[in-house]
Amino acid sequence: MEKSSLCDFILDRNKRITWQGDCYVDLQSTHSNPSIKVEMEDVGWIKEHRGPLCRFTTKRLLEGAVSHMRMLELLCADEETQIKALDKLQDQVDTFTTILMCKEPQASDALRAFIENYDSQVSQLITMHDDMVKEHKEVLQHRFGPHSDSLTADHHGLNVASRALLLVDGLSDLQQKEHDLMQVEATRGTKRHHTRQLGLAKLLEPLSRISLPPRVSLTLGVSGIGKSTLVRSFVQLWCQGEICTDVSFILPLAFWELNAFEKISMEKLVKLAFPHLPDPSLVLSGSCRTLFILDGLDEFRCPLDFSEAAPCNDPKKEVPIDDLVTNIIRGNLLPAAAVWVTSRPSVGSNVPGGLVDRVTEIPGFSQKDIQLFLNNCFSDKHLVGQIWAHLVSNKIFMVMSYVPGICWILASTAGYLLQSGCQEGLPRTCTEFFSHFCSMKAEAGEPRGREPLKAEQLHGNRKLLGALGRLAFYGLLKHKHTFSEQDMRAYGVDLPSTQSSLGSGVLVREESPVCVAFRFTHLSIQEFLAATYYHTSSKRAIFDLFTESAVSWPKIGFQNHFRSALQRSQQAEDGHLDVFVRFLAGLLCPTAVRPLAGLLALGKDDNGGLKGWAAGLLQSLLASGGAVVSLRSVNIAYCLQELQHTELLRSVEEDLKNGSLGGKLTRTHCVTLAYLLHVSPECTEETNLSSCMDIATVKSLLPQLLYCSHLRLENNHFKDDVMELLGSLLSAKDCHIQKLSLADNGISNKGAKALSRALLVNRTLSTLDLRGNRIGAKGAKFLAEALKTNQVLVSINFQNNQIEEEGARALAEVLQSNRRLLSLNIQKNSIGPDGARWIANALKTNRTLTELILCSNQLGDKGTSALALGLMVNHSLLSLHLQSNSISDKGMTALTKALRSNHGLLFLNLRENSIGMKGARDMAKALQENNSLRDLDLTANLLHDEGVKAIAGAIKVNQALTSLHLQWNFIKCTATKALADALLTNTTMQLLDLQENAIGDEGVEALAGALKTNTSLCTLCLQGVSAGRSGAIALAEALMVNKSLHTLDLRGNTIGMEGAKALARALKTNRTLKSLNLQENSLGMDGAIFIATALKGNNQLTYINLQGNGIGESGAKVIADAIKTSSSDCIVEI
Repeated sequence: MEKSSLCDFILDRNKRITWQGDCYVDLQSTHSNPSIKVEMEDVGWIKEHRGPLCRFTTKRLLEGAVSHMRMLELLCADEETQIKALDKLQDQVDTFTTILMCKEPQASDALRAFIENYDSQVSQLITMHDDMVKEHKEVLQHRFGPHSDSLTADHHGLNVASRALLLVDGLSDLQQKEHDLMQVEATRGTKRHHTRQLGLAKLLEPLSRISLPPRVSLTLGVSGIGKSTLVRSFVQLWCQGEICTDVSFILPLAFWELNAFEKISMEKLVKLAFPHLPDPSLVLSGSCRTLFILDGLDEFRCPLDFSEAAPCNDPKKEVPIDDLVTNIIRGNLLPAAAVWVTSRPSVGSNVPGGLVDRVTEIPGFSQKDIQLFLNNCFSDKHLVGQIWAHLVSNKIFMVMSYVPGICWILASTAGYLLQSGCQEGLPRTCTEFFSHFCSMKAEAGEPRGREPLKAEQLHGNRKLLGALGRLAFYGLLKHKHTFSEQDMRAYGVDLPSTQSSLGSGVLVREESPVCVAFRFTHLSIQEFLAATYYHTSSKRAIFDLFTESAVSWPKIGFQNHFRSALQRSQQAEDGHLDVFVRFLAGLLCPTAVRPLAGLLALGKDDNGGLKGWAAGLLQSLLASGGAVVSLRSVNIAYCLQELQHTELLRSVEEDLKNGSLGGKLTRTHCVTLAYLLHVSPECTEETNLSSCMDIATVKSLLPQLLYCSHLRLENNHFKDDVMELLGSLLSAKDCHIQKLSLADNGISNKGAKALSRALLVNRTLSTLDLRGNRIGAKGAKFLAEALKTNQVLVSINFQNNQIEEEGARALAEVLQSNRRLLSLNIQKNSIGPDGARWIANALKTNRTLTELILCSNQLGDKGTSALALGLMVNHSLLSLHLQSNSISDKGMTALTKALRSNHGLLFLNLRENSIGMKGARDMAKALQENNSLRDLDLTANLLHDEGVKAIAGAIKVNQALTSLHLQWNFIKCTATKALADALLTNTTMQLLDLQENAIGDEGVEALAGALKTNTSLCTLCLQGVSAGRSGAIALAEALMVNKSLHTLDLRGNTIGMEGAKALARALKTNRTLKSLNLQENSLGMDGAIFIATALKGNNQLTYINLQGNGIGESGAKVIADAIKTSSSDCIVEI
């Protein structure tokens, strides 16, 4: 066949149908010549390997191939020019192969021979790559397919692949130094603030167009968070072609597998772990993109030493296994390969930060996730509700459920107990939960109808639990969490017995082509079993159990061993014995150890009086220790909780709740308070330590305050030295504080300077309250300089700090550059008209500030006029407070002129100024044009009837205003009638405040008439308006018709018994009123009884005030009880 006809034959795909693979049946041709079949097979070679050709052809290889084809006259000069004219190598190779496909079979044979001679390894990759990848994916899908591990969250409806990782800036001090569970408890299970989310599919991608993909990625997560589950999910998605399609090979290795080797080469390791790969050198050559996954660094038996490891860049050379790992991470071995390491945080810190390109963190369960988890675990919704209620009522369990592994333990145990009809209620401590969990796993069958254990089963379980406890304890001491079969036998574990209900419930067996290993289902299970071993063994041991095989001084009696365990725990800097000693203390509580009595062979009173003795010892430890409360000390309080000795804990919590900690913060109380910061509901949303702290207690609690999200330290008489401490707190990498109130202390400019230094580096604080200090203009300047750089703070309060004009000028400069600040309060700072001018000029360019509070600053008309000019340009400010600034009609004229063009301001506070009738008329004109203002406060001005009548006229037209405050404005009935008339047509007004205006019954009657038709007004404030019987009767008649009013305030009037009687009749039919205030209205006993009786048919009322009505104490109690009986949810003040 001629070349041109063969080319046409190949390219005209519409004339062919697929038969098998790359063979085709020609629908137009009837050729049966054997030579044609040979030519078709030759054509299939280039086409079959075109993908690998495009992937593995380098620029140098392409240049050589093009030159070779030119020499063989298989490429012409024009074709060579066409190829070289393209910019991208991929396009050049694609065009090159397309041209050659039209010149078969000679071109195919020539190209194949050239590549084999040029680089045999590349040739092998091109011919073998696709088949190798296909087989590799099949093997990985089988190896990493659906898993039977109960902790795999995907089994409970939580798709791991869809959960985003958190991109973090390295490890915090807490993560590097503390036990996993303590990390979760100290931060209350909250994730780090200001972190970026990263989907699993983007794990290996660059973060921006100009950045490079990471070579070494480190993913951190506490034990049980789902690191291996994440790896499993990642491998499955890659095998399915959903992520990282440019990666040819993923080689997942767990560190428990690497523990099987002493010395090994890279090639041999790959060959042993992945025996299906025909030639590991092809995978490791660097020609194809490869990802090494090293899962579970915390399970590696060798500590990594990056400073001493001998360099190695030869994949064929055998080196110690720890050196092999360090050389992979360093990039000495396989520099072109990507590496993904997973680890618990404390061990992950052993990898030098300079070698890691990307650090991510696996977030735990949110409360929504926990609910979803429970709903997918149990089909019985009532059961789910009971478990959820128990978690909510016990803050510590809710915090621990942040970890999916622990959430599974708590949920499965609680579900089992509820389904079994447990009469003692659900567990109140972790020790109780874990005792029931182990007891549950030892049982045979389902919760209901389960068979009682036979004697031989009980004996076998008892023996297994003892052996596993010993394994767990000595493993814990060595920081060892995975065990070989040899380890199991060494500690007396009978391997077949691990397949029993108890064994399979607390152990997981891992198997790979390399080795077999065992681990406990969760770290906390290992810690609990270790505690059970120590608890039982210490009662008969005569030597120190912590020295497994070494000679030690005799140590006889449980009390000595218990002391020894506490001492070891307190001395362990990494806290790895914290949870162990909690369980050890908890096992002294009869209710906690009872479920295991048979398995541990305990008598009825085996613990004797040890609980009381242990409580005394623990409390004495609370009082001892250094000046700073460490997490080791806090763990003692956790031990008391597990021991169920909670008198001290409850006492301090009550003081915290009532704000009565002042003068009580001894060392013992400080430690207890630090514990409560972790677990108390009182500290969940806000930690209020006002009026109780001094510099000594701040120093003591400083490390624990780090993890409070909203911290109030008001009225503590703090001086500048405390600000140095708090500055260090805010500068810490671990800082979680988002809101900080230091109001009403003694902070001067020096303290402000310390805070300003912290604000330069802090990345969490969004709200800072400094009101009532004395930072002055100089302090304001220090803070202003920091605010120019800080991009986190959104609200700052400088109220009453004597910053004056100079300070206002500094803050104005902040407004010109800062693009994050939303709220600025400089109330009561004597900034004067000139200070207002600086602020006003800044408003002309600022587009982010939404709230500005300038009350009590002696602005006068000049300052107000300057602000008005700013408002004519600025349309982003939403709220402006100008209370008590001596603003007269002149200033009002300037403001109202601005309001006519401003379309952003929603709230304007002009209380307690000197605005008269002219100012009111100007405001009325502005309201007729302005369509943005929602809330206008003109309380305590000089509007009189004439001014209010003008505003009432504007309300008829304005359909934007929702709240109007006219308290203390010398208003009479004439203006009130005008307002009532406006309400007949206005459909937006929701609040009208006319307090302390002598509108009388006539005015109230007019308003009542309007209420019969108005459908928008929700709140009407008529305190002290000289309303009497007839006014109340008119309002009552309106309430029988009105369906919108929620709040009615009639304090300080004289409606009397008759008025109360009329309102009572209305309450029997009205179903919308929620709050009614009748304080000081001369109701008498009879009037109050009328109101109380009316509530029998009204369950909508949630608040009623009947104080100051001459009812007397006995009458008040009768009426209050009657109201409570009729409407139990109603708050009664009487």
